[in-house]
Amino acid sequence: MERLPSLISQLSSFRSSVLFRPASRLQIARASSSSSTRMEAGHYKFGPYQIDQKEVFYSTDLSYALVNLRPLLPGNVLVCPRREVKRFIDLTTEETSDLWISAQKIGKQLENYHKASSLTFAIQDGPQAGQTVPHVHIHIVPRKGGDFDNNDEIYDAIDEKEKELKKTLDLDKERKDRSMVEMAQEADEYRKLFS
Repeated sequence: MERLPSLISQLSSFRSSVLFRPASRLQIARASSSSSTRMEAGHYKFGPYQIDQKEVFYSTDLSYALVNLRPLLPGNVLVCPRREVKRFIDLTTEETSDLWISAQKIGKQLENYHKASSLTFAIQDGPQAGQTVPHVHIHIVPRKGGDFDNNDEIYDAIDEKEKELKKTLDLDKERKDRSMVEMAQEADEYRKLFS
């Protein structure tokens, strides 16, 4: 019984913080629940790298999606938080929710667009997990029967592509796999899916 006033006080404090949050926090749910292709005049960063706005095809207040420099399969894209966050555990609850809601919407559209039958969602969280760009990102890969002999080979392929990408970015070489024109065209096509 002695703990009851303390619990009521804590509950009251919690309710106040939930009910009287600034409007921007409440808008997160709206941003997550409606698809957005608006590309703000701002810029996008992927770890230490500047991302050209032409590569981005989906955006919310907290997340964005871009086409992949070296896709494993058609439709292989990345979904990232706007804030530069190295590890998944360092995302806020709102960022985590928005990131996964965005990934769900994007995956659904890309699965249909590429006439796939399944999706692979993958996160490499930290260097020992194969993460080469220090910015949380979800790989979305539309899948079809027979695209890999063994389904789990896709994880090795993601790991290998990440290593190749790091070498390309670190050495500042020309992009060999896809040109900016190719990536911009793909992003343009994907933007139409969300308008």
